[in-house]
Amino acid sequence: MEACSPCLTRARGICLTFSDYCAPLTFSSFGHELVTQKLQQIARERGWSYFELRSHSIIPGDVPASESYYGHFLDLRIGPEALISNFSSSVQRAVRKAQRSGLTVSIQSGPGAMAQFYKLHVRTRRRHGVPPQPRSFFINIQRHLISAGLGFIVLVECQKDAIAAAMFFKLGRHAVYKFGASDERLQELRANNLAMFEAIRYLAEEGAEALHFGRTETENPGLRRFKLSWGASEEILDYARFDTASVSWEHSRDRRSTFHKRLFRALPASLNRLAGAMIYPHLD
Repeated sequence: MEACSPCLTRARGICLTFSDYCAPLTFSSFGHELVTQKLQQIARERGWSYFELRSHSIIPGDVPASESYYGHFLDLRIGPEALISNFSSSVQRAVRKAQRSGLTVSIQSGPGAMAQFYKLHVRTRRRHGVPPQPRSFFINIQRHLISAGLGFIVLVECQKDAIAAAMFFKLGRHAVYKFGASDERLQELRANNLAMFEAIRYLAEEGAEALHFGRTETENPGLRRFKLSWGASEEILDYARFDTASVSWEHSRDRRSTFHKRLFRALPASLNRLAGAMIYPHLD
């Protein structure tokens, strides 16, 4: 668990910060209730406003989920050919269309690819109504993960212009799909599908065993459908949040507010980047 102290909110503890899912590093027979009791003590001592658990296995059975997401996992051990046969017919058609469109796709790890990804990322975040993370955040990812062989970027180009990119992290034989971005003006070319196809093919050929697609909000059926279309298995990811002031576990929180999304969609890219730098100071 990591403590966060952003400038706009009080300190809190999150398990593990910025990870979609984090199971406890304990023996299976270990009493997880002792862990949660100790966390309550630590939260009081350190002045955390709350702490958040992001794992089924450590959440007590009678504790309500504060948030729930879909998680998707793809078993890569069956090999590239079997994987392709498990793709939905719409995915297979989209990949063939992208390949016929003359797009080029490559696996890259250099700072140039990261710069092209970030331009698309800013555009995509604005379209989704949320500010982008600071550029420095991705510079650090490039420096400490991508350059160290712990990740890669799939870049799709049309006439040498980047129109889609996807970022993956990997450790051992497991990989995580962390970020995807694209130019929506060329969506009909299906570059996003080509990027994911190339990543899955590459990971399978490199001997990876599993790909985690990250979490998906339950209110986002389109993204859920996209991830399922690659033959992924689905599970529910429940989070639990303990409020220190009320000494109680929080019930489900409403995430349906759309005002901020309308605001960030209306802002120019430069102001969105500034907002991201202010909102995500702990990412620097």
